[in-house]
Amino acid sequence: MNVLLIYPKFPDTFWSFKHALKFIRKKAAYPPLGLLTVAAMLPDKFHSCLVDVNVDDLTDDDLAWADLAFIGAMAVQRDSAKQIIARCKATGLKVIAGGPLFTAEPHAFEEVDHLVLDEAELTLPHFLKDLKNGHPKKIYRAQGFCDLHHTPSPAWDLIDLKKYASMSIQFSRGCPFNCDFCNVTVLFGHRPRLKSAQQVIAELDLIYDAGWRSNIFFVDDNFIGNKRYLKTRLLPALIEWRKDKKGCVFFTEASINLADDAELLDLMVRAGFDSVFIGIETPDNDSLTECQKIQNKNRDLINDVKIIQRAGLQVQGGFIVGFDSDTRSTFNQLIDFIQKSGIVTAMVGLLQAPPGTKLFDRLKKDNRLLGMMISGDNVDGTTNIKPKMGLDQLLKGYRFIMGHIYSPKHYYRRIRVFLKEFGNAKANTRIDLQKFLALFRSSLRLGILGKERFHYWYLMIWTLVRKPRLLPLAITLAIYGYHFRKICEIHIL
Repeated sequence: MNVLLIYPKFPDTFWSFKHALKFIRKKAAYPPLGLLTVAAMLPDKFHSCLVDVNVDDLTDDDLAWADLAFIGAMAVQRDSAKQIIARCKATGLKVIAGGPLFTAEPHAFEEVDHLVLDEAELTLPHFLKDLKNGHPKKIYRAQGFCDLHHTPSPAWDLIDLKKYASMSIQFSRGCPFNCDFCNVTVLFGHRPRLKSAQQVIAELDLIYDAGWRSNIFFVDDNFIGNKRYLKTRLLPALIEWRKDKKGCVFFTEASINLADDAELLDLMVRAGFDSVFIGIETPDNDSLTECQKIQNKNRDLINDVKIIQRAGLQVQGGFIVGFDSDTRSTFNQLIDFIQKSGIVTAMVGLLQAPPGTKLFDRLKKDNRLLGMMISGDNVDGTTNIKPKMGLDQLLKGYRFIMGHIYSPKHYYRRIRVFLKEFGNAKANTRIDLQKFLALFRSSLRLGILGKERFHYWYLMIWTLVRKPRLLPLAITLAIYGYHFRKICEIHIL
């Protein structure tokens, strides 16, 4: 049986890095890790082919070859998923769908033949058994959560790694915290479940042996959910692995309490991590109380960020406006925080209420939902809630924030604030062909043709004088800024 796995297209978003990828001639930022893992779960008698429409066209020949189409997607890929499903159905191809989009909104996809929801480790075997016996059901749901020790390594042979800017790997699922706007715990639970260090190393070996020598994203929603295992098993194993492996650097997501653990910070940097995304959301304690982000309350958040930066990790930050506790002064407070903290990559979005979250249930009860679905794009200026301050005022303040922090003057100033603090002199310092070409292209596009050319060359000269080993990182951040400004122009300003 021929199985065609299809990954829908990402729109032009903050995290797509579409405009930045042009500088390094890559097609997409990340591979479809979920579908690659599902492919590895299929029996040997299945012949698998994967089409990621972010890097390749889905052809009529692909559809004609297949007996079944497996589609996995996130909310932000909804429109593309709908189009692909319609195209499959038009050819008579049966569609099997799973992943976060379909798990959160099964009612929105009546046209899908079989919905294999929740974690595939639990539901896919039941579907395959019923398929073999000739009576597969419409919907498969799981009770509880899977044991990641049984999760296979992704089928990396199904994609061309060279088309991507970064590879992906997953160590854990679940988060110990309980933020009311977040659907991570709805999908994966509160107790962090882990792969063994041996599993992670085996997956890294597969990626490395395939020729990969660049960034690898640990996609965990909170990498430090189990600090003890990290310190005693995984990070020591990564440190040992990198002794004879050149080129690979890691980045991930974590909670702000990472700043409290100097030993953990040191181990992460020694293991090859150079950046971390942290959900800061807001510096306002009332808003943090409102959304139950208790791990961020009553802290000097700017100092926490600088502790992490000085240890050798760039902090990328997630921020939200639109809490009931927010006022007109919130917008200026957030700008001030972002600029002083030196968080260069600052993802600021309007509060959204994903289905299944406590926030969604509360606002539905209060008749404050504008719709049942979210866009899935954190930075497109949309929301599915009725904000207390009024939508017009919120949108006005949001545009003010984004126009300020991504203007060349303030963005490039923020890069310098960060580079002054950054303690990892070895991060992103290797000059390879892609980085050399990125320097050439950025110098042309940003340094000659761009409106930001004065700020670009000032940063290059400043870095060469003050932090010469970090010039590749400064170039990368300048290119990111170009992408972020494009996103603002398209969706917000």
